[in-house]
Amino acid sequence: MASTVHDSALFRDWFSSAAMREVFSDERLVRAYVEVEVALAKVQGALGVIPNDAAAEIVTRCDGGKLDLAKLKSETDLVGYPIVGVVHQLQQQCGEAGRYLHWGATTQDIMDTATVLQLRRALEIIDCELGTFARHLAGLAETHRDTVMAGRTHLQQALPTTFGLKVAVWLSMITRHRERLDQLKPRVLVGQFGGAAGTLASLGSRGLEVHDALMAELGLGLSVAPWHSARDSMAEAVNFLALVTGSLAKMATDVMLLMQTEVAEVYEPFMPGRGSSSTMPQKRNPISSEFIFTAARAVRQDAGLVLDSLAGSDHERSTGPWQLEWIAVPRAFLSTAGALQHANFLMSGLIVERASMRRNLDLTGGLIVAEAVMMAVAEKIGRGTAHDHVYAACRAAIENRTTLLDELRKVPAITTALDENALQRLVEPANYLGSASAMIDRVLAEHRTSLGR
Repeated sequence: MASTVHDSALFRDWFSSAAMREVFSDERLVRAYVEVEVALAKVQGALGVIPNDAAAEIVTRCDGGKLDLAKLKSETDLVGYPIVGVVHQLQQQCGEAGRYLHWGATTQDIMDTATVLQLRRALEIIDCELGTFARHLAGLAETHRDTVMAGRTHLQQALPTTFGLKVAVWLSMITRHRERLDQLKPRVLVGQFGGAAGTLASLGSRGLEVHDALMAELGLGLSVAPWHSARDSMAEAVNFLALVTGSLAKMATDVMLLMQTEVAEVYEPFMPGRGSSSTMPQKRNPISSEFIFTAARAVRQDAGLVLDSLAGSDHERSTGPWQLEWIAVPRAFLSTAGALQHANFLMSGLIVERASMRRNLDLTGGLIVAEAVMMAVAEKIGRGTAHDHVYAACRAAIENRTTLLDELRKVPAITTALDENALQRLVEPANYLGSASAMIDRVLAEHRTSLGR
C-alpha cells in the first residue's frame, strides 16, 4: 500500500519518474546485492581464494529474481540489515557451494557497492534528462536572441535585455552541471570492499587483490581506502542533485513571475485542464513550475541529511548515520527525476508572448533606458552632471505621467548635447542591449562543445 508521494498511484508521476522508481525499487536493490555477491565469488574463484568449482556453482545458481522478499523482510526485521537474509537464501540456492558466499565481506561492503550500482544507473538517467533539457534551452535561446524584454533587478524594471539572454543564463547553469556530473562520477562510482573493520584481515595478504578484481568485474572505480565511515562521495552525489534542482527552481521561479497576470510574458505549455482551478475557470496556474520548486526544496533537505551522515560517521564503522543515506539518497534521486521531467515538459513548449514583453517595456515611458541617455550625455558634459540632469528628468516623467523623451526635451543641457534623432534612438530599448547577442553566442558555443563530451 503506497504511503509517500513517490510511490502513490495518484502523485508518483508528478514527484518522480517511472525510470527512477525502477532503479530504487526493492527488486532492483536486491538484484544489486546478488550481483555483488556473485561477482565477489567469481573473482575469488579465479584468484584461488575459494574453490573455483564452488565459485562456478555460485555464478550459475544464484538468482536474485527467485529470492522470497517476504522471507527477506522477516530476517531484515530481526537483524536490521538485509544482507544476512540475502546470503541465507542464496546459500540454499547454491547448496554446498553456498558456504563460500560472502567470503571476507561485511554487510556494508555489499550494501554500499549495491548502492553505487544503483547510482550509476540513476546518474545515467539524470545525465540524459539534463542533455534533453539543455537542447530545449539552446533552442529557446537561439529563437529569442532578439526578443527584447525588460530586465529586472530587485523585482523592478532595470534595463532592456532579451529573452534569449535570460534563457542562455539558464543554459549556462545546466552546462556547468553536466560538467560537474562528468567530474564527480570517478569519485562517486567507486565500490566498497573493506571487510569487518576496513583492513580485509580475513583475506590475509590477498585483500587488495580481491578488492581490485571485484571492482574490475563490476566496472566500478577502485577505492584507495575503505569508505565505510568516509561518506563524502555520497554527500557529493546528493548535493550535486541539490545544485541541479536549485537551478531548475530558479528557472521555475522566473517562469512563475513572468506568468503573473500583470506581466503575462510567458506561459507554461497549454493543455486543456492543466493547471486549472476547481472553482475559477479563468485560472492557468504554473503547475509544473510549482512542482519543480517543491522538488528542489525536498532535495535540499535530503542534501542536509547526507551531510549529517558524513559529519556523524564515527570511527571505522558508524553507529547510525549511515542509515540516513537509506532515506535520503533514493528520495533525492526520485525528486530530481520528477523535477527534470517537469522541466523538460515546461521548456519543450514554453509559450513566449513577444507582444506582452514589448507592452511592458513601454510601461515606464522610456525610463528603462535612462542609463543609455545618461551615458550618451556624459560623453559631452561628464558623468556626474549627466546623471543629475537625467535623474531629474526621470522624476519629472514619473510625477507628470509623461515620457522620458518629453522631459529630456525640456532640459537645455541635454538638448544641447544631443539632437532629436539621437534622443529618439536612445529611448528605444532595442538599441540598448550591449553584448547580449555575443553572450548568447558564447553560451551556445559552450553548449555545443558539451554535446561532444
